[in-house]
Amino acid sequence: MTSIALFNNKGGVGKTTLAYHLAHMFQRIGLRVLAVDLDPQSNLTAMCLDETELEELWEDSSELIEQGVKHPAFPATGRVAPGHTIADAVRPILEGTGDIAHIRPAALAPGLWLLPGSLELSRFEDKLSNEWFKTYAGDPAAIRTTTAFHRIIQGAVSAVDADVVLIDIGPNLGAINRASLLAADTVLMPLAADLFSLKGLRNLGPTLQNWRQDWQQVILPRAPGKIPVPRALMQPLGYVIMQPEMRLDRPVKAYARWLERIPWVFGTAVLGQEVASTGDRSYEIATLRNYRSLMPLAHDARKPMFDLKAADGALGSTQKYVQTCFREFRSLAEAIISRLEGHGRPEED
Repeated sequence: MTSIALFNNKGGVGKTTLAYHLAHMFQRIGLRVLAVDLDPQSNLTAMCLDETELEELWEDSSELIEQGVKHPAFPATGRVAPGHTIADAVRPILEGTGDIAHIRPAALAPGLWLLPGSLELSRFEDKLSNEWFKTYAGDPAAIRTTTAFHRIIQGAVSAVDADVVLIDIGPNLGAINRASLLAADTVLMPLAADLFSLKGLRNLGPTLQNWRQDWQQVILPRAPGKIPVPRALMQPLGYVIMQPEMRLDRPVKAYARWLERIPWVFGTAVLGQEVASTGDRSYEIATLRNYRSLMPLAHDARKPMFDLKAADGALGSTQKYVQTCFREFRSLAEAIISRLEGHGRPEED
């Protein structure tokens, strides 16, 4: 099993859309996929489930907890049940009543599961932040808190026998994202060719290196052996360029100028190379065109853009666009698998 965190310090680049479609494409080509929503905004969860399911999933489970039913069984015909989100899983730690509570992933399709997110997860931010520095001394409670996401994911992976885990993370460098990235073997970065994405890379790269170094060299050796802890590899897998919707007030030359700078910034800031050739695009996995004309149809049909049919409103030339979308995402998924199997595979200890 390999975990991939999709992360960019800048929001609005299509990160969640990429995670959603990659999860479905990996499943289409035969992998068992676990998607994990660790963004408190819960956009990935909202894309995967309809409003009725969301209402049921996010129903206040306090009455159930008072009755001693922390994890109600999944309904026979439904995919979700109250008390089965990431926020519910960390609630015992947050409230000081115990360790993580393992939750059952929601089955989206054969071979595809979701660990749902919740807006309540934002309450865990302060707890994670306060416990971080205690981990340097090997404090067991602090390490249990910091590794909560890792252990929740591992429990779900064992339950569904997943081949790959896709972790959707919010666009910031806060404590929730730090704990999320510690659980990731690799990091895939969606980028836009603009100043903000490049600035985000310059912030992101050194931060990842510091978190990895602190965990592996200082915290990990002090961690109690009885607590399953991640290795915090966070190996840069590469980046995917998400083409923007071209505006009349934004010349093509401006787009090309930022595009040319990405390999150098990625090499110096993320990979830590002192010298990086501006022509080295070895970490550029793909460039995805803008599919915003398909997104409303996909949202209404509650399916990936590349699965849209004529009955969903994808008629005429739009259906050809759907086929192009399928080819691009399949090519991207295969390229990512190739990297995981080759030089992108995390090294063993």
